[in-house]
Amino acid sequence: MGRLPTVDDFPSNVTLSIVPPPNNDPPTNVLILLHGLGDTHVSFEKLGKQMNLPETACISIRGPQGLLDMGGFHWGDDVIFDSTSGGLDADAGFKQATAMLKGLVEDDLMEKCGYHAREIMLFGFGQGGMAALNLTVALSQQPKNASNAEFGGSISIGAPLASEAPPALIAKCRTPILVCAGNDETSVTSTAEGKLKRIFEYVEIKRYRRAGDVMPNSRDEMMPIMQFFARRLRSTKGVPEGPSKSVNKCDGIIKERVRDLSLEKEGDVAEEVRG
Repeated sequence: MGRLPTVDDFPSNVTLSIVPPPNNDPPTNVLILLHGLGDTHVSFEKLGKQMNLPETACISIRGPQGLLDMGGFHWGDDVIFDSTSGGLDADAGFKQATAMLKGLVEDDLMEKCGYHAREIMLFGFGQGGMAALNLTVALSQQPKNASNAEFGGSISIGAPLASEAPPALIAKCRTPILVCAGNDETSVTSTAEGKLKRIFEYVEIKRYRRAGDVMPNSRDEMMPIMQFFARRLRSTKGVPEGPSKSVNKCDGIIKERVRDLSLEKEGDVAEEVRG
């Protein structure tokens, strides 16, 4: 177990917020939160506080690139417009973001703060989910230490791997992943699902009963996420609170985030972000 990180542990050109574990718990785990396209780290800082995960410090990181004059931020190497929808394309290259995030994990969290790979988890929405999956591949395939090839887990809400990721790996990534997506009108297609299974050894896909790659907004949609946390988060005090209670505490968390930001779909930019 590492020590609780501080802002001073990270490069000055990276904007982030740190939420300590609740109830003076030890910081046994670190959950890295990556916001969606056009958002900021502030909304996911709030999410980290509301999830209230035991023995878990949450670090909400702002995307490194500003989104033109719209006030939000993104994770892509470029700003690309989708010719079909006219909106922004989330799959805009992740080389710069992956290098930045990999440095934060390996140099700052692991070397400075003393965390092991297994104690670090990732959670991202939309383009942030794509960035989380890409980072997971990079961390697993090129670890500084072979014993640190498996991380705690990676959760992507509404996003597959980026197109720049390899089509398959002989030695699959051992870090378990959970991908939540709509049952229709989704970027997590059967082709994308197949690619995930060729890259990762442990893949869990959960489909909503509705269309669209949006954040979960019901107990049923939140349950797989809390169950994943319950399986993968480590505890120095024994088994963490069961998923049913955790889900009850987390009911409405994502709805509140969506309502506060006035958005549901990836690529929308909320008034709060613009302001």
